[in-house]
Amino acid sequence: MAGEQGHHRGGAQGGGYAVGDDYMRAIRGDDYNYGGQSQGQGQNQAVAVTLGKGVAAAAAAGSMLFLSALALTGTVVALVIATPVMVIFSPVLVPAAIAVALLTTGFVSSGALGAAAMGVLAWMYRYLSRGSSSPPGADKVDHAGAKLDSKAHEVKNWAQQRMDQARTQ
Repeated sequence: MAGEQGHHRGGAQGGGYAVGDDYMRAIRGDDYNYGGQSQGQGQNQAVAVTLGKGVAAAAAAGSMLFLSALALTGTVVALVIATPVMVIFSPVLVPAAIAVALLTTGFVSSGALGAAAMGVLAWMYRYLSRGSSSPPGADKVDHAGAKLDSKAHEVKNWAQQRMDQARTQ
């Protein structure tokens, strides 16, 4: 019994590759020579694993295709049933649908703009409070402010120089 357990762990002395390593190599297709087997056996196992993957992928794709066809069929049936009702009630439903669309758009955009404003306010609070560390992007804002200040002084000096030249002429 102890010898069998040692053999299942990778050899009678407990050394060698673990069963899980060989299994993972077979699943990934990394190595064709599993656990010291001959090259032909390793290739047969790799082909079997590849074939198993293909069958599993085909089964998954087939079931998804079936569900897609089922959903399309349900949609067509619902459209066939709902079309006469939509034609009868269209004078009421069209304005109601427009109103619902406008309300939904307004609420969604309001929420998105509110979330963006809260994010900007949180960033500004961290930027202005300047705790132990600056918020992300604060150095870029400071650098841009310094460049803008520098350029404003250059333009002011240039304008002053041009005005002085105009006065002396």
